[in-house]
Amino acid sequence: MTGHLLIAMPTMMDPNFHQTVTYICEHSDMGALGLVINRPLDMGLGEVLEQLSLDSPDEALTAQPVLRGGPVQTERGFVLHESTREWEATMPVGESIFVTTSQDILASLATGNGPERALIVLGYAGWGAGQLDAEIRDNAWLSVLADPRIVFETPFERRWDEAARKLGVDLTNLSTQAGHA
Repeated sequence: MTGHLLIAMPTMMDPNFHQTVTYICEHSDMGALGLVINRPLDMGLGEVLEQLSLDSPDEALTAQPVLRGGPVQTERGFVLHESTREWEATMPVGESIFVTTSQDILASLATGNGPERALIVLGYAGWGAGQLDAEIRDNAWLSVLADPRIVFETPFERRWDEAARKLGVDLTNLSTQAGHA
């Protein structure tokens, strides 16, 4: 599932994941880690930069919303981005998408030397061994290979529908009853 988008089914009532799209950064026998990409916080990147004593003259950058990536370690930061440049803690996730957890990428963003397309995320979603697989079998999630257009360009409020449309699914037409054949 690494490099895929998880699309919460309409029946997902957990407030942490109701109508979310989660980018899966890591999925193995040990568990999974993902970042919700459609839940902006009431916080701009400028506030994060200020807390790190970084300044940026780029008003569009400092106004960029910070996302709530999930309910786990909500103070931990991640930068989901497209860039071949490596920072101190950068991990490739998809074909063209990387995640960086070190502060040097924020300094690069502040000075205009960071990746052109990036999401700043606080917190993450985590699953124990086999947990995500079981939730998918229980029809809690749909999954689709991540599309950078959805990750970086689609407005937050449309990402849930757009990700499902990539599968040819209209979420408003799904039944709230699930079964297995």
